[in-house]
Amino acid sequence: MKKLNYLLDKLKNYTGVLEKRNNLVSESTVGWQIAHSLKTIEQIVLAITKSEPKKYKWTFNVNRILILSIFKSIPRGKGKAPKNVMPDALISSESILTSFENVENLLKNWEQLPKQAYFPHPYFGDLNKKNTEDFLFIHTNHHLKIIQDICGD
Repeated sequence: MKKLNYLLDKLKNYTGVLEKRNNLVSESTVGWQIAHSLKTIEQIVLAITKSEPKKYKWTFNVNRILILSIFKSIPRGKGKAPKNVMPDALISSESILTSFENVENLLKNWEQLPKQAYFPHPYFGDLNKKNTEDFLFIHTNHHLKIIQDICGD
């Protein structure tokens, strides 16, 4: 989780420009990108924590292999976020800081999770702990790159 924590630190650097937008890059604001990234991490870590590792079963999924193992990136504009990870309409500095705290607290126990703890991803199927960690990094990095493009970094 060191790589994900590194990205979270980078995301924090953009909390001062939550309202910034660049419609040539994305219709959403920097704040939306951060809130979505944090909400995704939060929901996935909660799901994997509640999973029953004995029920995990690996299945072949070409999309998972392409995105998580070969390309290690998510193409822009190809996926649609599920409703449960869509940010609330009102995004404030306070709500973002609270989300950062929630995510940091949830990640404290990551190393203690069993290897077969899993998360059911809508496109990639069941992701075990290692694949989930890879996905969280790739997903967060995807949104960080969008933020950087919005800000012209």
